[in-house]
Amino acid sequence: MAEERRGARGASNGGRPQGRGGKPAARGDGRNADSRGSGGRSSDNRGGGGRSSDGRGSGGRRTDWKRPEDKRDIPRTVDQAVYDGPPLPEDITGAELDRAISAQLKGLPEKLAARVARHLAAAGALLDDEPEVAYQHTLAARARAPRLAVVREATGEAAYAAGHYAEALAELRAAKRMNGATAYLPIMADCHRAMGRPEDALKLAKSPSVVNFAPEAKAEMTLVEAGARRDLGQLDAALRTLELAPLNNKSRQPWVVRLRYAYADALVAAGREEDALAWFHRTHAIDSLELTDAAARAEDLERRTNPT
Repeated sequence: MAEERRGARGASNGGRPQGRGGKPAARGDGRNADSRGSGGRSSDNRGGGGRSSDGRGSGGRRTDWKRPEDKRDIPRTVDQAVYDGPPLPEDITGAELDRAISAQLKGLPEKLAARVARHLAAAGALLDDEPEVAYQHTLAARARAPRLAVVREATGEAAYAAGHYAEALAELRAAKRMNGATAYLPIMADCHRAMGRPEDALKLAKSPSVVNFAPEAKAEMTLVEAGARRDLGQLDAALRTLELAPLNNKSRQPWVVRLRYAYADALVAAGREEDALAWFHRTHAIDSLELTDAAARAEDLERRTNPT
């Protein structure tokens, strides 16, 4: 069934809940960029004093250490690989970030802030097409700035897009503790669904703050709640949840498209194929971006209900 899919989630529950702006602002301990050593001391023994036979200078320090010929020959540890992150595209400067996000990086040293900004911007650019690479970029940002909510938020959203649901939930919880934001709740709830915990998803769906959500965010939570009801075999409850949503909203916004599609899909599961056909047509009528396969689903239902 379409509603069983995780990750991108398919259109049955409206696609994955969106982060602020539709992309990460940018999933934590890490080293500061300035903490890496030089890899060895110089062996020129400046400042006078000869070397003893055991290689120690007059001050008792060894002066015969040799710097590696090429640091690239030294195998990187897993932590180093995460810290370095994927190669940064040359055309990504960090200036692509929203001003509100850039402002949150200003407390970092200038060079560090610039590197974190580039990783976050790269993650945003790659999230839809290469979510795993985007996630790795956010991990590199987190390794450098684990105490910034915007970085933890970005890491959570990228982890979610890449299908790392436990990591996404942990990072978004951390971000929520830091800034108190509730915008992450739909994604957090869907992470619970993806990990086979629909009851926990329903608990988040009933959070008091959901009442004050903007229409799009409220629709995302409705989709997750209806999906969790279906996970539990509560099809009638899923239908009621969707029927309380603004299905007849005249807007052509994606969240309306996803609500209508989810309702049509639930009607099919309930055996109400004629009603489902009508709602697939209503979905297709406003789906100018072709976010769903409503037209194909309607055609399939028409063949089944009118075989002649």
